[in-house]
Amino acid sequence: MLSYLIVGSGYRAEYYARISQKFPTLFRAMFLCRSEEKARLVKEHTGADATTSRDQALLFNPDFIVVAVDREHVGSVTEEWALQGFPVLAETPVGSDVEQLEKIRQLHDQKGARIVCAEQYHRYPVLAAGLEMIEKGIIGRPISAYISLAHEYHGFSLLCRMLQTCGEKYTLQVIKQKQDIVATDSRYYAFTDGRMIKEERDMAFIQFESGKTAIYDFSSVQYRSFIRSRHVTVRGEKGEWSDRIISYVDEENQPQRIFLMPKIPERYRKLDTQGLRDGRKTWTAELFLDTEQDEFAIASMLLDMGEYLAGGEEPYPLRDALEDALFCISLQG
Repeated sequence: MLSYLIVGSGYRAEYYARISQKFPTLFRAMFLCRSEEKARLVKEHTGADATTSRDQALLFNPDFIVVAVDREHVGSVTEEWALQGFPVLAETPVGSDVEQLEKIRQLHDQKGARIVCAEQYHRYPVLAAGLEMIEKGIIGRPISAYISLAHEYHGFSLLCRMLQTCGEKYTLQVIKQKQDIVATDSRYYAFTDGRMIKEERDMAFIQFESGKTAIYDFSSVQYRSFIRSRHVTVRGEKGEWSDRIISYVDEENQPQRIFLMPKIPERYRKLDTQGLRDGRKTWTAELFLDTEQDEFAIASMLLDMGEYLAGGEEPYPLRDALEDALFCISLQG
């Protein structure tokens, strides 16, 4: 069983606690919070133990630390725990400025600090199914992509895996828009009063050194809106991945189609849930990414942390996480 200490008490931090409660034979977790009120709330929300005492938290004897604080402080808190010798699984992004990213890189590369970034989107079962098709060469060599699916570092991480361009240099052209949209949904409840909000959209054209190109197009409204959907298109020499359909030509140059279903790799079958099974019973054209898939993606990374601590590969290469964060910084200008 893996034990981890969650440093933080926000929305993302609670994911890690819920996972430990959902799979009690695999994980155990405790929160380290800044105030008694925050400790009370996260314990009430998730059922996991919480403390404000660092000494008490260390008595929990965690195998690693989950750093799930706000974006501006993830890097410094990760550095703090890594310098004390703890393996760290840091929420995205691993740093909010170039200086912090360089500190994290040096800690990892020069001092051997075990720092992993919790980049999870490529682990979503439905996206993993599409990425597997690319890896198998079903659409041939990927050439270009359009992604309107996830923000900043998440979007770039997916693009690099879809185009197989991880580590490549690239040029970036960015356009920003701000426009009105009717609010329809939020993290906690739906809106039905017709209120208007501002939709801030970032669009970027990316050209990699290999000649492959990508268009990044995203507004945070897309995460919670009934009138904004999410899309992905990856074009290859022999076919195309469009949302939940793979179109391609076979060995006889005959057109074929594959309807993508969420994929649970065998190594993660112990993390399967009724919600995930229900999602595999039906197919729709819409690329729907729900909380159930998000929790699975994070749980699979937590499971991989066990192998990593035993000498295995990084669940997500830190060099890629640093590039993802740098893209985010460039995108924001």
